[in-house]
Amino acid sequence: MKRLLTPITDWVSTKRGMWLTIFFWVVLMAGLSAGPKLDDYKVSNFQSLPDEAASIIAEDKIEELFPNEQGTPGILVFHNDSGEVKLDEVNEILKGIKAENIKGIDRIVDISMLPPQAVEGFISKDGSTVIVPMELEKGLGGKAYSEINDKASQIGNEIADTFEHMEFYITGPAGIAGDATKLFEQADVVLLMATILIVLVLLIVIYRSPLLAFIPLLATAIVYQVVNQSVALMGAAGLEINNSTTSIMSILLFAAVIDYSLFVFSRYREGLYQVESKYDAMKSAMRATGEPVFFAGGTVMAAMLILFLADFRDYQNFAPVFGLAMFFIMVASITLVPALFTLFGRKSFWPKVPKYGGKIGVKHAFWGSIARFVVKKPWLSGGLTGIFLVVTAINVMTIDFEFDTVKKFPEDLPSRVGYEIVESQFDKGELAPSALLIESGDLLTKEETAEIKAELETFDEIASVRTGGQTEDGKAVKYSVALSINPYSKEAIDFMEELRESTPDMLRDLSIKGEAYYGGVTPKLVDERSVNNKDIVTIVVLETVLILGLLAAMTRTIRMPLYMMGTILLSYVSALGLGSFLVDVLFGFDAISTRVPVYAFIFLVALGVDYNIILVSRFMEERKEHGVKKALEIAMTNTGGVISSAGIILAATFAALTTMPIADLFVFGFIVAVGILMDTFLVRGVLLPTLIMAFEKDDQTSHNSQ
Repeated sequence: MKRLLTPITDWVSTKRGMWLTIFFWVVLMAGLSAGPKLDDYKVSNFQSLPDEAASIIAEDKIEELFPNEQGTPGILVFHNDSGEVKLDEVNEILKGIKAENIKGIDRIVDISMLPPQAVEGFISKDGSTVIVPMELEKGLGGKAYSEINDKASQIGNEIADTFEHMEFYITGPAGIAGDATKLFEQADVVLLMATILIVLVLLIVIYRSPLLAFIPLLATAIVYQVVNQSVALMGAAGLEINNSTTSIMSILLFAAVIDYSLFVFSRYREGLYQVESKYDAMKSAMRATGEPVFFAGGTVMAAMLILFLADFRDYQNFAPVFGLAMFFIMVASITLVPALFTLFGRKSFWPKVPKYGGKIGVKHAFWGSIARFVVKKPWLSGGLTGIFLVVTAINVMTIDFEFDTVKKFPEDLPSRVGYEIVESQFDKGELAPSALLIESGDLLTKEETAEIKAELETFDEIASVRTGGQTEDGKAVKYSVALSINPYSKEAIDFMEELRESTPDMLRDLSIKGEAYYGGVTPKLVDERSVNNKDIVTIVVLETVLILGLLAAMTRTIRMPLYMMGTILLSYVSALGLGSFLVDVLFGFDAISTRVPVYAFIFLVALGVDYNIILVSRFMEERKEHGVKKALEIAMTNTGGVISSAGIILAATFAALTTMPIADLFVFGFIVAVGILMDTFLVRGVLLPTLIMAFEKDDQTSHNSQ
């Protein structure tokens, strides 16, 4: 690897190479910026499940047998906090919305044309709420949902405001999808600004040099635009891009570029004291740091590409986007970053300019003290750290998972307000009824379809069953099944899983030959939980094996990768346990999304390896001239400052996700921030060095050199 990288970094460190490198990146950024925009290819209604999932097969079957009936459902909510809702006012609002002929709305139920007995089904028991189903056209994008909601809400609220005590909301899958799109659009801007501000402030506070803050951010801005536009090209080529994927990608990009910049300029500063030429200083610095930095980036990229093997499409969607981002980050870390630092030279460190021949001074006093303590008392320091990590890791056994997507949104979001009104006033299953398709090779008689309906209604968990239609040949019938419990709850998911498994037996007991297919929100959640559980095992095993192999190739030993990987895995479980406890105590999140452990694993393991690589590569470099204790002490002292600085900045960068109004990203950002701090100060700072001290032995050569 070094033979490949050294000619590149040597050339970039020359005056000509520096200018051509910067010119190339600026031209690349400008050229790509003229292409398609990423926002045009983001989707909020992302299909997470693979095509072979039972609920997706059910949806396809229903669409095949009952075409044009598979648009996204929504619920128009009319509510009076002070008394009963007047139907004539409801009809006035509905009339106003329909008169606009809003593009994308397929139909809205006209309750004015229904008999009184049918209308009663849309009115709550206390009369304070009326719900009216609507359906959007099939195949709409996230922006279309948002635009439809905005237009319908504007018209509805303008008319509602003319009545006393009338509130109007749009909820259900269509309302939620529209609000989700708007949330991400607004939150991404806030996230980007918060990230830049956090990084800028921390760099200035830690290094007390304006240019040391500006140069990494300049490199990040260039790489960010190149990556964004490159991902947009993938979107133009047909890749569906999930909103949350791009939000997390921006954090990864900032974190990684800043991290690698810190590792480069830390070694560059040492070189400026030793040689007069700024070009020679960078050449020397990159010969020392180029390989570990490039290897660290390559490890992260390889870990991201493993996600191609997941079944859950949210994770699959990460692979091309994050893999491409890490490719550009890796290339930038050995070209653009050193070129920019070389351009500014010693001025980069103003006001503490490193002078050739000057004394470097006492550095990293804190980490020097820690290093001496660890090498003198490894079992004490490592033992205490290990106990803390194990105790916090045990808390993962108490984690509860949340499946209700709406509860992850801000409390004042219109679709959530409407959702909670419906939840409190009606059978909770009306929020998102499931569809049941019975397909038979024989004619299904009226008696048989009625028997199926009656049998389903015997379950306490089912509030109502409505016949939704029968095919012309009479061999397939569709039902709408509304649960009596929240369709997004764990109880509903458990029940639906059991119902789906028992329905074939129910049909046999009724002497009906046929296949049963369940579609809708709750059946999808059943499949999501199953697929997610399988993917967790797949991702953990494959990424662990992959990273172990890469580390073995780098270190040319098996023991060191085992120390590194073992401590990282322990750190991950500990971070998950401690982080989930803290988000509950501090922020009231008593349950987390099933996606969070996987997201956290991907980043904590992939990025945690980076710091271990920097420490171990320096240890192996010093080991050529010193024994284990001395080499470890030098490595810890010289890498401690930059790694802890990078760790603090990296943790703060992920903590910027707590500005997002989506609970999944808030919790994920917080847990990863906690995990990075633990990894930086406890694992890299104490536990890994303890293991090296305990199991690495001096060979005769290094011992004699002491």
